Amino acid sequence: MNSARITGTGSYLPEKVLTNADLERMVDTTDEWITERTGIKERRVAAEDETTCDLGEAASRRAMEAAGVDAGEIDLIIFATTTPDRVFPSTACLLQERLGIHGSPAFDIQAVCTGFVYALSVADKFIAAGGVRNALVVGAETLSRITDWTDRSTCVLFADGAGAVVLSAAEEGGILSTHLHADGAFKDLLTVPAGVSSGYDQVRSGEAYMHMKGNEVFKVAVNTLGSMVDETLAYNGLAKSDVDWLIPHQANIRIIQATARKLRLGMERVVVTVDRHGNTSAASIPLALDEAVRDGRIQRGERLLLEAFGGGFTWGAALIQY
Repeated sequence: MNSARITGTGSYLPEKVLTNADLERMVDTTDEWITERTGIKERRVAAEDETTCDLGEAASRRAMEAAGVDAGEIDLIIFATTTPDRVFPSTACLLQERLGIHGSPAFDIQAVCTGFVYALSVADKFIAAGGVRNALVVGAETLSRITDWTDRSTCVLFADGAGAVVLSAAEEGGILSTHLHADGAFKDLLTVPAGVSSGYDQVRSGEAYMHMKGNEVFKVAVNTLGSMVDETLAYNGLAKSDVDWLIPHQANIRIIQATARKLRLGMERVVVTVDRHGNTSAASIPLALDEAVRDGRIQRGERLLLEAFGGGFTWGAALIQY
């Protein structure tokens, strides 16, 4: 059975930086309030003519270059996003055309902030089955499009960006296990209550915004991510000390710190970008991964624990031998 190994990473952030000081002039908030509760100091916002596919394309090209593969060698594209360019076709198909790839399967996954982990898991299964040699897995978002910039409980959190990896078939190492979960009973705690078959008038009027009950989301996230640590380590027969790096979804510094404590891992072994990136949903983990790979922190052979929690609720983890 083939193993799915990360052979290249890439990321992209829009040029526009939105600081806490900028938000102080937009809504009733302060830098101190945002920093204390979230750890965020600044975030990136896509230009008006910049789409999710644009961000994903830039990240994908960098990942493919790092992996040393060209368009003709990509057998599968999975694009994780909750902010697609169009209702259809999928953003994966739009990206496929941009990259000059023809014939291989390409599709989107929508699991909000857990989307990249879900996409990794699906790509891993394709490679393990032997039908795919190289898979391009992308997480990209333009959450600014569905942010109510008058709602201080959400506008301070969310941002835009993209990250991507190339997974290649290998004989050992790579993705050791993935663990995916969801529970729709929590659907109203973090949601955009509008879509195509319901509330489409809000979409057309540009009022389909994110709504979040922050305290409730925080409590469930901390408990759930803690249990994901136990589940993943038990499945692999590993101790907490066997994990070299935690690469969590970048939603809130307090959630990240709580997960690190659960792992008994010092914060120097946790990749943190939330202070500069904000919450980029499906893009946050591949953005953080690419940064830590390119600056040399993450080395070949080390064990990485990726985990995320998002609307749905969805949650999941991946243990990877990089």
